[in-house]
Amino acid sequence: MIRFENVSVTYDGRPEPTVRGIDFEVPEGELVLLVGPSGVGKSTVLGAVSGLVPHFTGGTLSGRVTVAGRDTRTHKPRELADVVGTVGQDPLAHFVTDTVEDELAYGMESLGLSPAVMRRRVEETLDLLGLADLRDRPIATLSGGQQQRVAIGSVLTPHPQVLVLDEPTSALDPAAAEEVLAVLQRLVHDLGTTVLMAEHRLERVIQYADQVALLPAPGAPLTLTSPAAAMAVSPVTPPVVDLGKLAGWSPLPLTVRDARRRAGDLRDRLAARSPEIREPRTSPAEPRPATPPRRRWFNRTARPAAPQSPRTAEVRGLTVTRDRIRALHEVGLTVSPGETVALMGRNGAGKSTLLNSLVGLITPTRGTVEVHGRTPHRTPPPELIRHVGLVPQEPLDLLYADTVAAECAAADADAEAAPGTCRALVTELLPGVADDTHPRDLSEGQRLTLALAVVLTARPPLLLLDEPTRGLDYAAKARLVTVLRGLAAEGHTIVLATHDVELTAELADRVVLLAEGEIIADGPTAEVVVSSPSFAPQITKILAPQQWLTVAQVRQALV
Repeated sequence: MIRFENVSVTYDGRPEPTVRGIDFEVPEGELVLLVGPSGVGKSTVLGAVSGLVPHFTGGTLSGRVTVAGRDTRTHKPRELADVVGTVGQDPLAHFVTDTVEDELAYGMESLGLSPAVMRRRVEETLDLLGLADLRDRPIATLSGGQQQRVAIGSVLTPHPQVLVLDEPTSALDPAAAEEVLAVLQRLVHDLGTTVLMAEHRLERVIQYADQVALLPAPGAPLTLTSPAAAMAVSPVTPPVVDLGKLAGWSPLPLTVRDARRRAGDLRDRLAARSPEIREPRTSPAEPRPATPPRRRWFNRTARPAAPQSPRTAEVRGLTVTRDRIRALHEVGLTVSPGETVALMGRNGAGKSTLLNSLVGLITPTRGTVEVHGRTPHRTPPPELIRHVGLVPQEPLDLLYADTVAAECAAADADAEAAPGTCRALVTELLPGVADDTHPRDLSEGQRLTLALAVVLTARPPLLLLDEPTRGLDYAAKARLVTVLRGLAAEGHTIVLATHDVELTAELADRVVLLAEGEIIADGPTAEVVVSSPSFAPQITKILAPQQWLTVAQVRQALV
């Protein structure tokens, strides 16, 4: 169905090909997972299937890519639209209409399908992806994860023979990601759809792959092999595989179920040991206002406050209503210096809205927000930047210069930092990126990392991150964790909204769980995630009922 024959791609102005000598075939009705570190050219390989490379990206493609017998060099993307459906890393770049239902119908309208067929397929896709309640919503009002599901749905409705997906679960909560992957598996198994997918969160997807296409390094040859064989040699591996290597299991497990079946001896060895649990540096929350609860069975009064401690930010009774939709309801939250707090919850729970309120991008409908004694939405940006910084889900919202060097110079000037401060952070977080690289030429994960360096240049006491690991491989994530731990040790407060349960396990002192705009749990990471089937990391699920969170904890205990 998809065939690469000695394919190399060189972009204009680049001395070396981004990918070189790619040669492999994806049979009809298989799901092939494209795996490799950030920046090795996975998005380029995917773009070559849809014809976006080189017709829209420019550059030179040598060799031959065929999809259902059509050569992508001689067929432009619109001439492949009935065969290939593509979802990129940025769903906003994908949308052409204003509402969910219109977006799901647009691709079918372009292909001239009858209204009766379009109606049936829209309804089927709304149900498949859990979007029925959002059908009339403006796309601009959706959360990032909801937009991701709409983008996936819009390419499913035309029933393409081939789906090309770039980080399809990166913005989804664990439950939504499982639903999307289950839909993809049904398409592959029941309808014979061919799927080529790149995804850094291997813990979510490796068990669904029929084969793995491994790109181990820039310019290296691609290897097509079984998932187990690929994970044995891959430079990027999920926690379940890392635990298998630590325990000496062979063959390596790829799923939590496989690992649990073999973990009895390991649990026995760990039974007499206890993981080092990071405790929150402050009480989880102040008592909330005595307003009537939305659910009678839910007692919204938090535990009593601990003795007063220095506070970086304080939120009291925060309610935010936007476009007649209540995004937050009577939220109370206090964070202190040196604390790392993870905001978790399903897509649309209000995590991004809370972050945007802390940085002054949203004016509260009711309640108060204070950061270092200042009201963010009333504080001039040049002053506010020295107290709070936000790395948004869409890094291009922060990046406006033509080169990495220009971005860094502007960040140094805005923060009144010594020249080279931002560039040093980029080198630490994103090694190997040249000064003259345009931010739009970076991968999604690389752009996020550059945006983080820009924000960190001002060294704000309160650092806010919205899905900071989208597009990051495990090595890049480890570098990010090291930097954030260092900032926390220096007294910076870090609040991150994330669906990445493995990042939360590695980094967070405390988890705040939101649902429908309300805080439903707030406590130490181990206490909250161990009791949650949806938000527990892989190691916790494998070694339960013991409260281990990470491979690093297990390794340290076995030393």
